[in-house]
Amino acid sequence: MLSDNISFIKKEIKKACLDICRDPNEITLMGASKSQTIETIEKAFESGISHFGENYLQEAEAKIEATSKNIVWHFVGSIQTRKTKKIAQLFDWVHTVESEKIAERLNEARPKSKGKLNVCLQVNIDNEETKSGIHLDEIEDLLMDLNRLENIQARGLMIIPKPRESPGEIERVFSNLRSKMDSLKSKFPELDTLSMGMTSDYLVAVREGATILRIGTGFFGARK
Repeated sequence: MLSDNISFIKKEIKKACLDICRDPNEITLMGASKSQTIETIEKAFESGISHFGENYLQEAEAKIEATSKNIVWHFVGSIQTRKTKKIAQLFDWVHTVESEKIAERLNEARPKSKGKLNVCLQVNIDNEETKSGIHLDEIEDLLMDLNRLENIQARGLMIIPKPRESPGEIERVFSNLRSKMDSLKSKFPELDTLSMGMTSDYLVAVREGATILRIGTGFFGARK
């Protein structure tokens, strides 16, 4: 079932890319593996998924230590200041940077031997008071701050938008982020990543330029 789910989504993405003359290889499929066992993650790895995203440090640390697979680990949860050291040491990507303070702590803790830590800025695209992330007009200043940090590489933007009732509505949200990214590239040419799109809307995200899709239920089924 897991391998069938992965195969189905890959085919859907390939078809969507062909429809808009886009190269499917531009897109990274990330398994949103919160609450999944390492055995399940390794089965997904064997079915062609090498990127996995974790929300909780303690859970992720146990999984990372338990596998010898060449997995690319993404941290996609909220970052507590006291956990930045471990996050910087264990992960290849962090999608939820939203302040200079957090970025500095990740930078200080990143081992030189692991190379630069890839980071995305989390954008509060709907300006929700209860959600993490920076506003669109704060992105450029934070990118300037990150540019002076030698152990961090700013790669792009990440959003978790609130649910929409129609594909057209979520398409406008994704398009808005894509436009913002395009406007930044003249000053920050290193930006190449849009982390947006999950099981319910990944095909819309593909059409709007997503480069990392975070798929949980679509791969692993509904959480029990």
